Amino acid sequence: MIKKRKLLFRFSISLNILLVAIVAWGIITMNFVKEQVLVTEVQSNLVELEGLIANQMDDNWSEPNLVTTELGDVLNGILLGMTTGKQLGTLSKSDKEILEHLYSKLIQYPNDELYSFAELTEQDKQNFEDLREALREVGLGLNITISANMASFMSQAEAINNKIKSPLY
Repeated sequence: MIKKRKLLFRFSISLNILLVAIVAWGIITMNFVKEQVLVTEVQSNLVELEGLIANQMDDNWSEPNLVTTELGDVLNGILLGMTTGKQLGTLSKSDKEILEHLYSKLIQYPNDELYSFAELTEQDKQNFEDLREALREVGLGLNITISANMASFMSQAEAINNKIKSPLY
């Protein structure tokens, strides 16, 4: 009887350890997914946006819709990141607020709608050029070493929020 109890106790302990490991693995995986969505869909797209703005500045804004389309990708990435973080329950309140502010600041810029390209005025082009400068200042630009971790990206996003005027003129 005592041997059966010891065996059952050992089995129970082993099963509990296994369950704790599975739960920990799930939590780590969920955080990884959230971070990858934000890093890939927002941070990388912001870097690409900066590069496209620079390219258009060099080309005298010959194809401005490249910029407005990429801005749409950034906005969609922010929404995807917030939705993913909310569904997984891994997005902190402060991260959510930073992303919401970033979205509200970036939505001010002209961006393409379905089947319709945005027309840019000279003021819009200047606003995009100012955005490019702000992105470079916070470390989001081509040929700048980017840290692919969540804390670094959120501090960059918060810095961008502080640099973008609202409303744009």
